[in-house]
Formats: sequence, C-alpha cells, structure tokens
Amino acid sequence: MSRDRQTAMRQLALDIGMAPVPTLANFVAAGNEGALEHLRLWAGNPLRSPVPTCLWGDSGSGKTHLLRAVRESLREQGAQVGWMDADTLQPGEFDDAWEAVLLDDVHLYTADQQAAAFNWFVNAQAPAHGRARWVLAATDRPPADLQLREDLRTRLGWGHVFHLVALGEAERRAVLRRAADERGVFLGDEVMDFMLNRFSRDLSSLMMLLDQLDAYALRTQRAITIPLIKSMLENE
Repeated sequence: MSRDRQTAMRQLALDIGMAPVPTLANFVAAGNEGALEHLRLWAGNPLRSPVPTCLWGDSGSGKTHLLRAVRESLREQGAQVGWMDADTLQPGEFDDAWEAVLLDDVHLYTADQQAAAFNWFVNAQAPAHGRARWVLAATDRPPADLQLREDLRTRLGWGHVFHLVALGEAERRAVLRRAADERGVFLGDEVMDFMLNRFSRDLSSLMMLLDQLDAYALRTQRAITIPLIKSMLENE
C-alpha cells in the first residue's frame, strides 16, 4: 500500500472514531450517572438554576463530551452560549444574549484566557434583565487544586462539583460487548483489540464505530472481522 493510501486510511480511521456529535443521550454514563442526570435536568428545564457546575476528571472521562452535549442541547432550543477552551486564543467579550457560559479544559488556560473566563463568569452570575446565567466548567482536578488565579479558582468550586471517572479497559470492553450483543453482532477478541488500539478510545466514539461496522456488515452480508473493518475504511 502506498504512503498516501496509508495516510488516507489513518485519517479516515480518525474521522470515524471522532464522528459522533456529542449528545447527552449518547454519553455512556457508567459511574457518572449523577453528573449526567444533573446536566440533563438542567438542560431540559427552561427555568434553569444559575448555580455554576464544575466537572473534573482525568482525560477520557467524558468532560468535553458533556460540555459539547450541553451546548448542542441549548442550540437545539435556540439558545446562544459562550464557549471557551484552551484553543480559544482570543476570547471575545461577554455577550448578554448568552444563555450559559461553557468553559472547557480550564486547567490549560493562559493568563489571558483566565482573565476572560473570570470576566465571563462574573458577568454571567451578575443578574441582568432579572436573571443570572449558568456557568459549566471542566477541569482535570478538583477546583481547590487548580493552579489558576484565585478569584477564578474559588468561583469554579462554589457551586455543584462532580468527579467524572473514566471507564477502565475491562469496563470499556464489557460495554462494547454488551452493545454488540444487543445488536446481535459477534465481536471476537481480536476485533475488540483492533478497535481499541486503532481508533479513538472514547467510548461514545467506539459506540458510533460499532454502529457503522454493524451497518456495513449488514450491507455486505459479512461478519465483523478485521478484514471487514479494513474494507470499510477503504470503501466508505
């Protein structure tokens, strides 16, 4: 296989692994049911509480998925939101039209981003037009342990705080196996190894990959094997 072909396959594998639009419905909550229910109730309630929420946990625990899912839920309702992550190099001014402020990967913020986040936080919590807005943030550790400017750090910790836990290898395999069984699909151990080693290990992405493999297997009338996965990458 040519180098260009190999590069294209790797990119397609990445695209497939990262394809699903994050939603609250496709978040696999195992171990994080409390946080999911909290966000689901908040996002679905038009009389939303302005008490801020902070999610913290290791990489792969689903923090970004949940923030993006909340953003999608609010957008579907016609609401505007303020979004900042570590790649937001030039944060804009706070917009009074925002329904909520979402701050992802706050632990990675530069001094300028921290200043903007603090400004957004203060403006969101200050009653305007008779109401305050919600702030949802995500970090890699408890707010008390964050190496951030003190006024931002303390605000991140005064509301609801949820610790998200990432699924272990055995749990991730068990969830995939159960999902495959529910679809009437057999996943051999070698196929499971291939999926976990070659694609995004985020469980929601893996579940979407399973859906795509199931559809491709049905269309081609073949069992899900490593050759079938490679064939899908080459032909889809």
